[in-house]
Amino acid sequence: MELLPQSILDQLAANGHANQERIEAGEDTIHHQPVVKLFTPDGGATWLLSETDPEDADIAFGLCDLGVGHPELGSVRISILQAHRGRLGLPIERDLHFKADASLSTYAERARKAGGIVT
Repeated sequence: MELLPQSILDQLAANGHANQERIEAGEDTIHHQPVVKLFTPDGGATWLLSETDPEDADIAFGLCDLGVGHPELGSVRISILQAHRGRLGLPIERDLHFKADASLSTYAERARKAGGIVT
């Protein structure tokens, strides 16, 4: 299974471009819903990604939870996620059943309260 098919990459890029336009116009950014949920099948890490950097499509922004009780908003390189292998040598996977029901900031608030991403 392809980790991030073109349709997901396109939506991540569109969200990134929308926020870049708002920043350039002096407006607040949009709190997009996560486009994709990634996870380690042999570990506790989870990522909810909402957009990519318009100037570097390899950089995604989202909620990152490495499974140690401190989820945080930040950036991650997609190429690193694609190359990563967990303790048992398994690659990161995409949750095929994930459907966002809130903005990324709402997921972040829920995660802070719960000590991990709750979907």
